[in-house]
Amino acid sequence: MADRQTPGARGGDRPDRLFQIAHLTSPDGVPPGLARELADCWAAVANAGGAVIAPGMPMPPVAASDAAPEVERLLGGLHPARCRLLAAVRDGTLAGWLVLRRDPHPLVAHCAVVNHVQTHPRFRRLGTGTALMAAAAAVARGAMGVERLHLSVRSGCGLEGFYRRLGWEEVGRWPGALRVAPGDDRDDVLMSLTL
Repeated sequence: MADRQTPGARGGDRPDRLFQIAHLTSPDGVPPGLARELADCWAAVANAGGAVIAPGMPMPPVAASDAAPEVERLLGGLHPARCRLLAAVRDGTLAGWLVLRRDPHPLVAHCAVVNHVQTHPRFRRLGTGTALMAAAAAVARGAMGVERLHLSVRSGCGLEGFYRRLGWEEVGRWPGALRVAPGDDRDDVLMSLTL
């Protein structure tokens, strides 16, 4: 399913090892049907309350067709040095995915950003997010030569605790930066992980 498989992502009894992690580095390596699976996952996550709305997408409820153009854009931009997609697969089914992005500018080339972290609602509480984040750290450090990861999360979703348990630290907030709905402004929580 991928350009490469992340070593050690399958086997053993730990929940975070129940997944095969596909590591995509170029548009040519995208298997048939994956774009549809990613869009289906994106819609399911957004409709379940996940903070994964992209520019051009409506606020939930959304259909997979609403996410499809953004998925195509992401897949078309895959590049070994700048943008990689990691997909967690369990028993042949996409369980979740994320994107690793790196700006090649010399001032920030030692860092990468984790975007679009998604676990399909059917695969929550099984270690999908943990497996994806462990693979992201390994790929960023090993294959990309990155020293630090960054991400941002919407406050009020309980995600800060998840990332803290994985070693991430909160490094700042933009208060009220995210307007989910009229009268429902949330902080954009900035987090970092040293590799």
